[in-house]
Amino acid sequence: MSDLQNRAEKFTAPQKYKKLGVYPYFRMLESGQDAVVEMKGHKVSMFGSNNYLGLTSHPKVKEAAIAAIKKYGTGTAGSRFLNGTLDIHIELEHRLARFVHKEAALAFSTGFQSNLGAIPSVIGRYDVAVIDEQSHASIIDATRLSFGRILKYRHNDMESLEKVLRNLGENNNPDALRLIVTDGLFSMEGDIAKVDQIVRLAKKYGASVMIDDAHGLGVLGEKGSGTVNHFGLDDDVEMIVGTFSKSLASIGGFIAGSKELINYLQHTARSLIFSASLPPASAASVLAALDVIEEDDELVHRLWENTHHAQNHFKELGMDVGNTETPIIPVYVRDNDKAFLLSKMLLDDGVFINPVISPAVRPEDSLLRFALMATHTLPQIDEAIDKIYAAGKKVGIYH
Repeated sequence: MSDLQNRAEKFTAPQKYKKLGVYPYFRMLESGQDAVVEMKGHKVSMFGSNNYLGLTSHPKVKEAAIAAIKKYGTGTAGSRFLNGTLDIHIELEHRLARFVHKEAALAFSTGFQSNLGAIPSVIGRYDVAVIDEQSHASIIDATRLSFGRILKYRHNDMESLEKVLRNLGENNNPDALRLIVTDGLFSMEGDIAKVDQIVRLAKKYGASVMIDDAHGLGVLGEKGSGTVNHFGLDDDVEMIVGTFSKSLASIGGFIAGSKELINYLQHTARSLIFSASLPPASAASVLAALDVIEEDDELVHRLWENTHHAQNHFKELGMDVGNTETPIIPVYVRDNDKAFLLSKMLLDDGVFINPVISPAVRPEDSLLRFALMATHTLPQIDEAIDKIYAAGKKVGIYH
């Protein structure tokens, strides 16, 4: 047996949960990412999706994708750097820059690639990236690819961040670039980065700020323009990273900033230069999603109505939902096995919800991630929450 095969055969954690009948991953859907989905011929309420505005099935979005395929075909057969730049990519970048109030933007084939392109390109050997300890995996992996120093501060803890920055001033090359990187809206806990305080500390200690707003776009800010706009700091955050796979109803990502920064990244971001460019249908669907959002912010308002309603219902039942402020609501279970069991019980009862366990979170912070869409109805939300509470009582979480 080869070393590779031996290592693969020793990885048995998934098999344990499959034997118990509670394995919660790679569950097959037979319909689109709507508020109600089909699984094995049954209707299931979807509370495990990042489709916050419900746009993946919007008629205008689907029609735009189909029209793009008819015009451009299904792929680009090359990178943006060489033959893979279409006029629709340029149009999309102009629209994205305007949407997040920046001079320019650069589109990538995934949101993950956007961070892999941004951070290693700007953090050189003598530079420092300071990141929130609960940053998204793409931020962590991007820092590993850079040649600079990587330091962490406690989650959303501004005293911890200031301590790191103060020590840099005392012990680091004064000419080194200092880049503070954080999610804008944290994808598991549902809390919002303290961007106003981060910017204040960045100015005090001579640092730049990058916000990964994957989950904030379409949710926070004027007409869903994001976390940075939510704080009124469009001119103070130098780099905004976003993804298309949440509110923007497709796949891909982007970086937005000054014209000079985007020019620099066009010629240094390896995940852009050495990857095929965004498929035409994906670019077109994002443009259509932006049209829908900018023409009418009703979906954003409806998402927040659903959010406030759900948060109140959870709290009325005495359920632990942490410090969430957004449509991402962590229902804390604080036991890995019970989180898996609850997810299976709820799916059997018609509710799709994702368990989040260690190492994604600490073992004592395992949770069910309840994610809302603008297209959920209030009765659907109430029914799902009541089912979560009932299932929690059966396994001894609630009394």
